[in-house]
Amino acid sequence: MSTWFSGAVVIDGSGRDPVRGQAVEVDGGRIVRVGGTPPAGAEVVECDGLTLTPGLIDAHVHLGLSSDIDASLRRELSVAELAADMFANCTRTLEAGFTTVRDVGGIDGGLAAVVARGKVRGPRILQCGPIQCQTGGHGHFAADWEPTSDWSDHHIPGLRSMALLSDGPDEMRKNVRESFRRGAEFIKLCVTGGVVSKHDKLTDTQFTVEEIAVAVEEAAARGTYVTVHAHNNQGIRNAVKAGALCVEHGSEIDEETATLMAAHGVAHVPTLAVVHALTENAAASGLPTAIADRLGIVMQGQIDGLLASREAGVRVGLGSDLIGPDQSGRGYELVLRSKIETPMAALVSATSVNAGILGISDQVGTVHEGKRADLVAFAGNPLDDPSIFADRARVALVVQNGDIVVDRR
Repeated sequence: MSTWFSGAVVIDGSGRDPVRGQAVEVDGGRIVRVGGTPPAGAEVVECDGLTLTPGLIDAHVHLGLSSDIDASLRRELSVAELAADMFANCTRTLEAGFTTVRDVGGIDGGLAAVVARGKVRGPRILQCGPIQCQTGGHGHFAADWEPTSDWSDHHIPGLRSMALLSDGPDEMRKNVRESFRRGAEFIKLCVTGGVVSKHDKLTDTQFTVEEIAVAVEEAAARGTYVTVHAHNNQGIRNAVKAGALCVEHGSEIDEETATLMAAHGVAHVPTLAVVHALTENAAASGLPTAIADRLGIVMQGQIDGLLASREAGVRVGLGSDLIGPDQSGRGYELVLRSKIETPMAALVSATSVNAGILGISDQVGTVHEGKRADLVAFAGNPLDDPSIFADRARVALVVQNGDIVVDRR
């Protein structure tokens, strides 16, 4: 028997105006009708006073960094505790209205698999396995005096693999193939320094165009793509030249770089929530307070880069990039974006645009017939009050594959 979600204000994720009192029929895990009236005897879920949207998508998560980061890398935490923290993070993410996430480095395929099998409550996870980075680059989080040869000992097969180190095209090819062997669905490279790096600066470029191109070639052979962690323009331009299709962060994107990205169909996923969280308390994530010097530059840079990308016609997605034990603020990314653009633009980025960037727009991202029934209903209208996006108590209903997994009505 089908289920009708009735009485809500429906925002379909396409950018079109909301429709009041629109019913949505779900059957077999799919949306089979939008509009109409439930027939007599139908199973009806009353949504009066709620705003129904597609399930939210976070295009930049790190579920493998769900514990105190430095403590976990120093082996001060048991594998059981690391796993427990990841499982809890998955559940919190789903309960916040995020029914799909793209993990851009840190987990192994095992975590995505247990969630997909229903053994752990969580969102649908698309993952790249370990990050690809150069020795001493962003993603190589070893202590200063730890031998590089020991880095792979931090991997926990089936649960967490932080990064594979590549120096030269041949190592890159081997490591990308190894990532695919472990079940990666796309590839993530670090092509510049990062905010939480231990051994580099934001202005550093990493990997040559030739090295990046090898990863792109291997990804294309698997029918998928490469996304890159990148802050400075030179690193972004190298990645675009090599054929990468998405840029994470982009805190130095200017008009010239945005125009280049648009010409090559390269998407942009800004990540503001993590910068806000680290500004408030870097130590809470298990990171040194010294990173604070980079945060203000990166926050304003990402805002400017976002606006440059919009002006150039780049597809702009949305990601939180939260790290450490408290990743409860995913919805705050939409609040921050609503202050820069509009709440509707933020919501569209977190639904249909993100679905397109992830390559799953035929499945999710809009409230349209034939799509998976991934839905979230908010108590109130986040277009009128964007703070609702970040208020877990206002996430009244979460539907995943047609099943109600959260009901706070």
